[in-house]
Amino acid sequence: MNLKRLVRKNIWNLQPYSSARSEYKDISGILLDANENSLGSVLGNGLNRYPDPSQEKLKSILAKQKKISGDKIFVGNGSDEAIDLLIRTFCEPGHDDIIIFPPTYGIYSVFAKTNDVGVIQVNQSTDFALDIETYKKYFTENVKITFICDPNNPSGNCYSGSQIEAILSFSSSIIVIDEAYIDFAGRESWLTKLDRYPNLVILQTLSKAWGLAGIRIGMAYASEAIIEILNKIKYPYNVNQMTQIAAIEAIENPGKKDTFVSEILTQRTFLADALQQLNIVKKVYASDANFLLVRFTDAGIVYRHLLNNNIVVRDRSNQLHCENCLRITVGSKQENITLLNQLNKLDT
Repeated sequence: MNLKRLVRKNIWNLQPYSSARSEYKDISGILLDANENSLGSVLGNGLNRYPDPSQEKLKSILAKQKKISGDKIFVGNGSDEAIDLLIRTFCEPGHDDIIIFPPTYGIYSVFAKTNDVGVIQVNQSTDFALDIETYKKYFTENVKITFICDPNNPSGNCYSGSQIEAILSFSSSIIVIDEAYIDFAGRESWLTKLDRYPNLVILQTLSKAWGLAGIRIGMAYASEAIIEILNKIKYPYNVNQMTQIAAIEAIENPGKKDTFVSEILTQRTFLADALQQLNIVKKVYASDANFLLVRFTDAGIVYRHLLNNNIVVRDRSNQLHCENCLRITVGSKQENITLLNQLNKLDT
């Protein structure tokens, strides 16, 4: 892969900002370099000091857990930050394009358009499979990034390995595989293929299985060269200290996450089976995520009924191949029972 060809020229030549804490690793002495409040913090806990801009401790734990080098890890303010930075790194505004596979996570398109980058849509088939031949047809030298959400949102399914391998083998663009829901999929992450494909970027998050959506943290895994460029253009202190502390505490104790995943998978099966018994449900799509895509006879009526009874789901009826579909997050056992009780009231 010719990385220099893919990266925007101004980004490749950019001299990155060097923060005070990035220049000095040992901060045990008297710190008069960063214009912090030397008297302390109104909240205590050492928060008067800027956080580690490189998230070294967090990355070292992730590296051990994922069995990869820490130099291949980018930590961001949610996976959204990594998505935005990737587009800004590789796509020249007003000139370059990304490829997405609708229906899929909408933020790829939003960030592309925000950065004046074109969005080429290669529609999935009605059974939510990737169309490889159309992808090859639409691919041009201006396509700098291909986004694949796997497991996909909103359909919930994983794509076949052979389909993704075909894209990886064919494409000269950056291939981003968004694995936000990988913990629920019961299959191996594409992280194991990182060394084989230098243009591959894997996105993961602590928001789903780990239950840490509130602290906003996500990771990008890629070659050292790609990670180096992302670090060059990120905000100097992009992940705050409290978030780093919480993330470290969580990933050092994965047992609770494993318990969450086990219970969510149990409830996913229970909810899917129960929904399929309802007359107002036409189809429950198989899911590798922590949600179900459900086709109703009239999604609008169901959506409004649930909302009127303080149950919030996501109406995806305006998405390709998702007519009359609601996306329902797998809740706790009691939440799922309450949901089903309300749906039964419509099932007459």
